[in-house]
Amino acid sequence: MTMKITLITLTLVFGLLNLTKGQTKKDEPSKVPVWTEADREYLLSNLIRSKEEIIAETKNLTKEQWNFKESPDRWNINQIVEHIALWEIITMYEISRALATEPNPTFAYHPDSVFLDQDPKGQNAMDYTKPFSFAIPLGNNEGKSNLVWLTTMRNESIDYLKKETKNIKLQYNNCSGANVHQYYLAIFSHTDRHLRQIKKLKTHPKYPK
Repeated sequence: MTMKITLITLTLVFGLLNLTKGQTKKDEPSKVPVWTEADREYLLSNLIRSKEEIIAETKNLTKEQWNFKESPDRWNINQIVEHIALWEIITMYEISRALATEPNPTFAYHPDSVFLDQDPKGQNAMDYTKPFSFAIPLGNNEGKSNLVWLTTMRNESIDYLKKETKNIKLQYNNCSGANVHQYYLAIFSHTDRHLRQIKKLKTHPKYPK
């Protein structure tokens, strides 16, 4: 009789454990990031907006306005646009590498906020390229040519994101720890940072009218 009660008790205990285990799996929110239609629209709207703002801020600039510098060690608008284009093509290469990998649902990903902060305080924006200078603009191209270069690449990204059906939040670049969605957050945030730089430059007392 005692053995029978023990067996019944064990059966109930294991049954409850299995039931609880099953409910936990079912009811627990998924920790795997999902790329939603809202995410797609968020990226598209900001990539398009920031592109249109760059076009608006550089529309009908004279040669003198393109090349005006606040001081010898500061970039002019031409160099700023060239830098955005350089940075964007480097980032698109990293995105291509991430898309070439297998989806990784177990990757220890960073929060999106990390990639939206493209305005570091007290840091030289070019320090991350050292000992190289691949993101530093040379200023050899005309401003309009740099703008065409930038907008051509931006349009490629916009077209790609409109058609993508994969969960790009699972497509990681193992070197940076960023997924494709986060790279695009960084792209428009980086553009916004330099838009602020252009607007500030245009308020300089000696900026050509």
